[in-house]
Amino acid sequence: MQSSIVWTDEIPQRSNESSCINDLAFRPDGLKFIAAVGTRVLVYDAIDGSLLHSLKGHKGIVYTVDYAHDGKRFASGGADNVVIIWTDTAEGILKYTHTDSIQKLAYNPQSQCLASCTNSDFGLWAPEQKSVAKHKVVAKVLSAVWTHDGQYLALGLLNGIISVRDKDGAEKRLIERTGPIWTLAWSCNPNGDADILAVGSWDQTLSFYSLHGTLEGKPRKLDFLPTSIQFFSKNKYLLIAGSNRKVGLYTKDSLFLADIAQATDWIWSVQARPKSNCIITGTESGSILMHSIQFGTVHGIYQERYAFRENMIDVIIHHLMTQQKVRIRTRDLVRKISLYKDRLAVQVSDRIIIYELAERAVENEPIEHDMQYRVKARVPGDHPCSLLVVTSEHFILCRKQKLQQFDFQGKREREWILEAYIRYIRVTGGASGKEGLLVGLKNGSVLQIFLGNPFPIPLIQQQHAILCVDMSAARDKLAVVDAQKTCSVYDLHSKELLYQEDNATSVAFNSESDDMLCYASDSYLHIKAGRLHLHSQRMRGFVVGFTSSKVFYLNAISIHTMDIPPSALLYRFMDSNDMQTAYNVACLGITQADWRLLAWHALQKMDFVIAQKAFTRLCDVRSLEAVAMLKELQAEYHSEPHARTILHAEIQAYQGRFQHAAKLFADANEPQKAIQLFSEMRMWDQAKRFAGESKLLDVKDLAEKQAIWAQELQDWRAAAELYVASGNLTRAVDIMSERGWFDEMMRVLSDCDIVRDRDVFAKCAERLLQSKRFALAKDLFMRIDDVDALLRTHLRLEEWEEAIRVLEKHKDRIHNAQDVLVPYAEWLIVQDRFQDALDAYTKAHRQDKCVHLLQQLVVNAVEEKRFRDASYFHWRLADQKLMAIQKEATSEEEHALITSAMEHETLSEIYFAYEMIFAFTNEPFTEYMPESLFHAAIFLLNKATKSMQQFPSVSLGNILYTLGHYAIQLEAFKLARHIFDRLLSLQLRPEWILYVEIASMTLETKPFADKEELFPVDYRSSTTIPLLNTNGNGDVSSHSGHPFIRSFVSFETLPLVEFKPQVRSPLNISRSHSHSFFQPGISDHDAEIYIHEFPETREEPSRDINSISFEEKEAIPIDLFEKALQRQAIASHGKRASYRILQLDQETLRSLHPTDIFIIKYPTKALPYRYFRNMIPEIHLILCSHCRRFFHEEDFELVLLQRGECPCCRHTNPSKNDALNLK
Repeated sequence: MQSSIVWTDEIPQRSNESSCINDLAFRPDGLKFIAAVGTRVLVYDAIDGSLLHSLKGHKGIVYTVDYAHDGKRFASGGADNVVIIWTDTAEGILKYTHTDSIQKLAYNPQSQCLASCTNSDFGLWAPEQKSVAKHKVVAKVLSAVWTHDGQYLALGLLNGIISVRDKDGAEKRLIERTGPIWTLAWSCNPNGDADILAVGSWDQTLSFYSLHGTLEGKPRKLDFLPTSIQFFSKNKYLLIAGSNRKVGLYTKDSLFLADIAQATDWIWSVQARPKSNCIITGTESGSILMHSIQFGTVHGIYQERYAFRENMIDVIIHHLMTQQKVRIRTRDLVRKISLYKDRLAVQVSDRIIIYELAERAVENEPIEHDMQYRVKARVPGDHPCSLLVVTSEHFILCRKQKLQQFDFQGKREREWILEAYIRYIRVTGGASGKEGLLVGLKNGSVLQIFLGNPFPIPLIQQQHAILCVDMSAARDKLAVVDAQKTCSVYDLHSKELLYQEDNATSVAFNSESDDMLCYASDSYLHIKAGRLHLHSQRMRGFVVGFTSSKVFYLNAISIHTMDIPPSALLYRFMDSNDMQTAYNVACLGITQADWRLLAWHALQKMDFVIAQKAFTRLCDVRSLEAVAMLKELQAEYHSEPHARTILHAEIQAYQGRFQHAAKLFADANEPQKAIQLFSEMRMWDQAKRFAGESKLLDVKDLAEKQAIWAQELQDWRAAAELYVASGNLTRAVDIMSERGWFDEMMRVLSDCDIVRDRDVFAKCAERLLQSKRFALAKDLFMRIDDVDALLRTHLRLEEWEEAIRVLEKHKDRIHNAQDVLVPYAEWLIVQDRFQDALDAYTKAHRQDKCVHLLQQLVVNAVEEKRFRDASYFHWRLADQKLMAIQKEATSEEEHALITSAMEHETLSEIYFAYEMIFAFTNEPFTEYMPESLFHAAIFLLNKATKSMQQFPSVSLGNILYTLGHYAIQLEAFKLARHIFDRLLSLQLRPEWILYVEIASMTLETKPFADKEELFPVDYRSSTTIPLLNTNGNGDVSSHSGHPFIRSFVSFETLPLVEFKPQVRSPLNISRSHSHSFFQPGISDHDAEIYIHEFPETREEPSRDINSISFEEKEAIPIDLFEKALQRQAIASHGKRASYRILQLDQETLRSLHPTDIFIIKYPTKALPYRYFRNMIPEIHLILCSHCRRFFHEEDFELVLLQRGECPCCRHTNPSKNDALNLK
């Protein structure tokens, strides 16, 4: 560890102004810092120390400064009681004051909150606050610091108290010391579960406390007054400055390591520069010094063991092969480390400690993986040196050009004084106490020194200083790296230079292979074996060891292990056909696959010795037998001209390369061996090909014989394959299906012709069905186009979607679709998919089942009080019954069916409206408007011409209560009195009784009249009528009998008048519904055509020709539709006839504007169309063509946006065009 001054700055003495550095603070990125000097705030460039700004905002001495966590602001405070907030560009933006001088400022590290501390209080300010929140303290605040998460603030007071506050200023903990608390610093606990507070007190102690106020460890006595404490290097160390005019480096546990800065006066502030190993100090005399701290790497390595220094006081021994680690705590500054076999030497500040591996549990047990060390000896003394080396019984100190040998008692036994400075030392091993050392000198000499020999042995001499030296495992080669980055390899016997490599920084021989070495060069690692370059790969660092296939290298301050793929080295030697060296490389550690590759490569090269060794490593008995057989063949065919070819063919056959082997047999004129080879491997096609080419055996006979032989051996798989090869597919399929070999059977079928072998396909499909391999069976049915079998399979598996898809695709070939759709619908019912089940019954033309299901759904919905669902299902029932009648002329049974359908439609309307009433009376909240509930209740009372008992689950009390409640709210007091009188005659809910009684009495004070705006309008007679129809003939006008057409959202009456084309004779159908049925004089088709003609383009009669006129005509004084209404009103005046629908002739129909006309079409020809005219076109209406109900356009569009469907029929794509084709 070294400390060096980067730059200094001396603050000049100003008149009547102190130049003392009171406080320092870095910007979070470390590029700038600020200093509190006299009455100024100085802003410096942290890199070169240049002064950027000198700020004069204060009138008194500036005591404290601090930077915000984002670096955009900093603050200063001092003796003038003022806190100034500055921007990073040195512009003052805000001031606030205290009643006393500002002693300490501290920004929250997570926010913009600033703590400003004085003699009597402290304040918390943030930009979003309008004022400073101030809190009283019992003594002068000397120091303040936030926790790293910004949740707590520690205050150090003059009376020795430490007050821990939360971020709002409330006191949480109180810690007492005996002296003023001048400096504080927070650090994270090593366990990460709490914060630790370092306290520097002027009772000359350093102590540590947890966030809970618990003392951590014992206080450390200092021999000076601490003025500034800072955690350093990611909280690993502690910087302490004070009256001793020094900055000391301590461990986080307060162990002193070294002094890293020295001043001539008190140091009032020390700060660590962020993101670097630099510190800055400010002194009493006005000196600012930037120091750079270099933590050198202290380590040692021997083979696979690596020891290094951690946290300056600990030694970590790392076993690079097993990744085991052990920590030795010295509690002192570690200066040097050396490893050798089972010895470890550690030099600390005042002694050298020798460790050894602990005794083994079992005698002669290997110590390679033992990691238990114990102290063997302690050698006191300072022992200054540049290098430390330990051996079995000695340690050696290197001092410039001198080597000194000491025993473990500290006695110096020998000394070597060399001719130049020593640059490198490596222990090469040897007998205990007589080990050898390789020594590289600055003058280029490489020496070998034995501890028992006082005379160094010169090995080589180079021109440049030595950087690295290593010796091969056999001690016959020497590798040297010099200052010119040249790696030179010498033969130690002849002193001959074998080869050189440029740009090398370090080198190491393999400890197991004598000829192999590695060296680092230009961010790459290179592997060589002799002059052969084997491998290169990226690596940054210095090579320190090479064992087996692992390279150990040092990168920065940490050791790393790199696995060198021996395969790459192996392949290079195999390419050069050096099988013996390749085998030696393989012994370093290769994969099973590479061993097999080496064995077969050796076999190819006829090197049976290496091949046998490699197969022995693999424990491959079969291959060893093959090698033995090949040796016998070699001896047998040694005189044959094609002996080598036949041997190669046999080797290829053992490798599974049968085609190549057969070709070699053919080249050697031995085709019978190829036929035999293919026969043994059951490669019948190849055997037949060779038999046909050689004509030694008939191909068909060969196949037949092989099939019979396979059956005799009960080798059914081979027999099936042979039958396939011979073309007997039926027998092959029989064998495969009987034994469940369906995958093989499918592969056979893939080569068959569907038309020719249809029976084979059908047989396979049935066998697959029996074995529950349905996917394969379905595939075969599809391939042979057997739709009926495919459909049966889908039904068996309940694959309904697939079955429906097949039904749709092949509907012309399926005789009875009900066999599919009815079970599908029943399955949908089980899955609670009633809507889809209804659609399925409809497609199957099973109206009976559809109606039965709907009736059950209606009952369930009513019982469960799901009235909107009940309304929907009643509408579906009505449509189903109407769709069952397709003829225009109807029988009595069909008349009854129509009447039933109309009753269901009425029930649908009643339940739809009652759902709103039920939601109001039974739910805590309702989404409906008061007017909607008011009109819905009136609609229900008018519509329910029968007793309420005829409508299951519909409560008259709920309807009356709702109507009465909103009649009062909408000022229909006359109606309200009537309703509440009826309510008092009913048995009410207990919670309603008091309300009804009070409301009844209150109504006595109200006028006996209804608000005029509430009266409905009879648009046929243009008169207003009472709110309730007391005639009991339905929701119709009490004046004209015309039915009210309501919007099925708000239930307001709509300006619609019903009419019909002129008829000749009525159709008498007994029905309770208000609709009329007739035999048309003008057909619905013609009427629709007349209506849809626009007035501007209508044809006019002429005597001779028909013409179309586009000329403007005189305005018609009275609308023909109005004339018709007037005629019918005059005709019925004074008569008590029942309501009759207005009939229009052809001329009147043509005069109507089509955009004002709505036509209701029923899903049966037995019912005629219904026609309505909008009497007030300015009111936009919509008719849903599915449910045949009207809506205000705005109401309908709102519901459509909310739900995406019609509120009545739930049609998911309704539009305005449903009602009017021309709109």
